[in-house]
Amino acid sequence: MGPLSVAERLTSVRQQIAQAARASGRSPDEITLVAVSKRHDQAAIRAAYAAGQRDFGENYIQEWQRKASDLADLTDLRWHFVGRLQRNKLRHLSDRMHLLHAMDGARALTELSRRAADAGAPQAMLLQVNLSGEATKGGCSEEEAAGLVRTALGLPGLQLRGLMTMPPPSTDPEQVRPFFRRLTGLRERLRDEWAGERRGELLPCLSMGMTDDFRVAIAEGATHVRVGTAIFGTRPAAPVWA
Repeated sequence: MGPLSVAERLTSVRQQIAQAARASGRSPDEITLVAVSKRHDQAAIRAAYAAGQRDFGENYIQEWQRKASDLADLTDLRWHFVGRLQRNKLRHLSDRMHLLHAMDGARALTELSRRAADAGAPQAMLLQVNLSGEATKGGCSEEEAAGLVRTALGLPGLQLRGLMTMPPPSTDPEQVRPFFRRLTGLRERLRDEWAGERRGELLPCLSMGMTDDFRVAIAEGATHVRVGTAIFGTRPAAPVWA
């Protein structure tokens, strides 16, 4: 038997998402699967699209631009930017990104607000929280989150949809469960502080969980899981745009 196709891998991931959701007393419809396609070519994305996938995640502006151009005929494809985003790169996004997962600073939020207002299209975004304190990862600290939520809620053109985190790498999902639980707890504290009677409308999205740990993330409240290798296979070493 040869290697599994993208469609077969995607089916397996969807089944695991559904099982994890139901085991946690949730509906699978509450979970958005973001197929992280960075460094995989357009043919792989088209294969996933043909199998019903619509949400795709990219990490690099240059790679995303090329793919977005080549795949422009897939008009209902939704792009998610899941990598760190420098302020000087925001100008490339305009209104073409369905959701930004990794906003993490007041200056970047202010710049994004300005550009969204200029484009006349509100930009949906998540605030990345660095719960592990790793210097190699982006994101604000847990202590900074409240202030940045306040900033984002006060800026025109921004739709703050929730929080995102990336735990330390581990092959044992149980080792990262506490980080997912902390993000959910942080979301609840922020809701208590600001939302009042409308608490369920504040920060509805939690983006957490990848190939090795998305089932645990779902159990801890994830609404968006970012899965790449389990769908597309091993990521090529060379960038697609090289």
